[in-house]
Amino acid sequence: MKRRSFLASTAAVGAALATPRIAVAQNTKVLKFIPQANLSSLDAVAGTQYVVRNAAVMIWETLYGIDANQVPHPQMCEGHTVNANFTDWTFTLRDGLLWHDGEKVTSKDCVASLTRWMARDTMGQRIKASMESLEPVDDKSFRLRLNKPFPKMLFALGKSNAPVCLMMPERIAKTDPFKLISEYIGSGPMKFNTAEWVPGSKAVFEKFAGYKPRPEKGEWLSGGKIMNFDRIEWIIIPDAATAAAALQNGEVDWWENPISDVVPLLKKNANLNIDIGDPLGNIGSFRINHLHPPFNDVRARKAVMMALSQTDYMQAVAGDDTNLWKTCDSFFTPGTAAYTEVGGELLRGPRDYEGAKKLLKEAGYNGEKIRLIVATDVAITKAEGDVTADLLAKIGMNVDYVATDWGTTGTIRAKKDAPSAGGWNIFHTWHAGADCINPAPYTALDAGGDKAWFGWPKSDAVQKGIADWYDAPDAAAEKKALEDTNKASFDNVTYIPTGFFLQYTSWRKNVSGVVKAPFPVFWGVSKT
Repeated sequence: MKRRSFLASTAAVGAALATPRIAVAQNTKVLKFIPQANLSSLDAVAGTQYVVRNAAVMIWETLYGIDANQVPHPQMCEGHTVNANFTDWTFTLRDGLLWHDGEKVTSKDCVASLTRWMARDTMGQRIKASMESLEPVDDKSFRLRLNKPFPKMLFALGKSNAPVCLMMPERIAKTDPFKLISEYIGSGPMKFNTAEWVPGSKAVFEKFAGYKPRPEKGEWLSGGKIMNFDRIEWIIIPDAATAAAALQNGEVDWWENPISDVVPLLKKNANLNIDIGDPLGNIGSFRINHLHPPFNDVRARKAVMMALSQTDYMQAVAGDDTNLWKTCDSFFTPGTAAYTEVGGELLRGPRDYEGAKKLLKEAGYNGEKIRLIVATDVAITKAEGDVTADLLAKIGMNVDYVATDWGTTGTIRAKKDAPSAGGWNIFHTWHAGADCINPAPYTALDAGGDKAWFGWPKSDAVQKGIADWYDAPDAAAEKKALEDTNKASFDNVTYIPTGFFLQYTSWRKNVSGVVKAPFPVFWGVSKT
């Protein structure tokens, strides 16, 4: 498939420059930022979209926070004690923690927040399954007792992927974990300005004067989150040409993910920096609903996989520069210890359209509509959705292409209704490489059926592989468990990896402190 052409000529750029402009971002205490997508909600426990997580971690904090090496450090906690077999944990909060409404953070808030998070997160569900008690000891400390060792506790509490274990006031944390919160009070370095929130246009974060940073250097979600801005404005610009013009003209300071089409243009501008945002990259995801025909039959899922070309998807997403992408016959991040291609044979070799048609027929497919949900306001999902529509047509499937926005995609994908009743068969997303380094942070890998991530895949073999990894006594056993999990995930077609790709980020040269990470790290950034 030919790569889509976003900027076909300099005329397209000229048209973008002629669009109405945002006020030039001159104030050194205000950062103007173009996020990857529209911010439609702020609940990174009930929702797992990266754009929601990226906003939420400014407002709410975690008990522990990971650094760039995925090592957890105390964040809201001063520290903890734990017994020798990792079943009895006591956590103590650090001094000076305040909610944005001026109230003190207490252990009751943390207990309620942990309870809500456990209902949604795969690691949290493992903790809850062996939990005997979770209760406050006093206002500053609480105790968690398990009947089974859980040595990865601190990573679970500090990991960056959603559902993030964010601490909220007790009254907010008591919100049904399957419903979005409606009050945005945290204890993090930035407050959310609800009055100025215009979904699809702008979101505003303001510095919280009562925030007391940790003394350590800030790194990812850990350490001292020093905010050098009084105000951070997220400006939603889904059109890449318009976004490129805004960055070049100084109307915005930082563009999270410029698409590869505009990168040559940005590189010519002496006032801009441009670099790979996260060296761990991303794994593209063809997410399938396992609940409804035809994809409740594994043969239908395998039919798509035997016809799917990762090269087509990666060229559509990242262009022809193979330094930015590679095929990936694995569910795990290339270049990491977890990477394995065991079981990935069906993704390799020539694509078999006729074999796919035959397998679909065996699965009972008879021309029913396949509801493909495509977020057209996000370059990645739009590109992958277009490739998928073409692919499904080639293997004889009747495609119902539903063009929508990323926020609406988040709502639709949570529905278990039949596709004909407003549900879905397929949607596209991507998984940060940092979330695919092992099964612990990897929500999309879980195949626990009704409790699994959207698509609700079910496979005892996948779950056994993951459990074996958690229980592995050494590196060799971990590797074997990862290989078993990878093979079982391909056998089950939990989802289809569409390849591995890197993304750029770009910022003006009067902005400093931008670091490589799987999410935009605003603490430590400054502007002259």
